[in-house]
Amino acid sequence: MIAEVTTAALMSENKHIAMPCVTDSTPTSANQEDHVSMAAHGAVRLGKMVQNLNVILGVEAMCAAQGIDFRAPLHTSAPLQDVVARLRQDVATLGDDRYLAPDLAAAARLIGTGTLAQASGLALPELSA
Repeated sequence: MIAEVTTAALMSENKHIAMPCVTDSTPTSANQEDHVSMAAHGAVRLGKMVQNLNVILGVEAMCAAQGIDFRAPLHTSAPLQDVVARLRQDVATLGDDRYLAPDLAAAARLIGTGTLAQASGLALPELSA
C-alpha cells in the first residue's frame, strides 16, 4: 500500500506542477513589456513531472509483475514475460515486508531509460533528440 500512496502523492504533485507558467507572467521594463517568457520554468517543471511519472509507471510495473508472479504456474504473453524477467533482474519479487525505496528507484530507472519497453521486443517509436 505504501507504493500506492507514493504514486498518489506524485500524481497530485504533477497536477500542481502542471499549473501553466503563463499565469505568472510579470510586466517588465516599466510596464512596457507585459510578457516574460516562462519557457525555462516550464521546462524545469516538465522535467520534474517526467521523473514523477517514471516512479509512478515503475510502481505499476512492479505491481503488475507481482500479480503475474502470483498467477504462476500460469503464463502471460512472451513479450510481457520478457519485461517481467528484466524487471526481476533489478527488483526481486516481494515476499516479506521490506524497505521499498531502492526497488522504486530501480523500477523508475528502468522506465526512464526505456529498458523495460525495450525488453518487450516490440517496435517502439523513435525519440528525437
